[in-house]
Amino acid sequence: MIASELAVLERDLLAAHEASDGNALIGLYAVAADKAEASDDIDSAAFFLTHAWIFALERGDERAEALRARLASWGRVD
Repeated sequence: MIASELAVLERDLLAAHEASDGNALIGLYAVAADKAEASDDIDSAAFFLTHAWIFALERGDERAEALRARLASWGRVD
């Protein structure tokens, strides 16, 4: 991920946290996970995806199961 993309993602994540925008947080953490995975950084991808999953669980969001399945595919959850 190039530095400007990372800076925009970090800014957007901070803004979503400040606004308590759970929907945005799910999406932004999932995007961060996608970018980390594309860079073959599965540890970072799992970190971001775990955050997305937790926010999805808290909201009862339908994306929670797909996020969990992705974590399971990396051996991060049962």
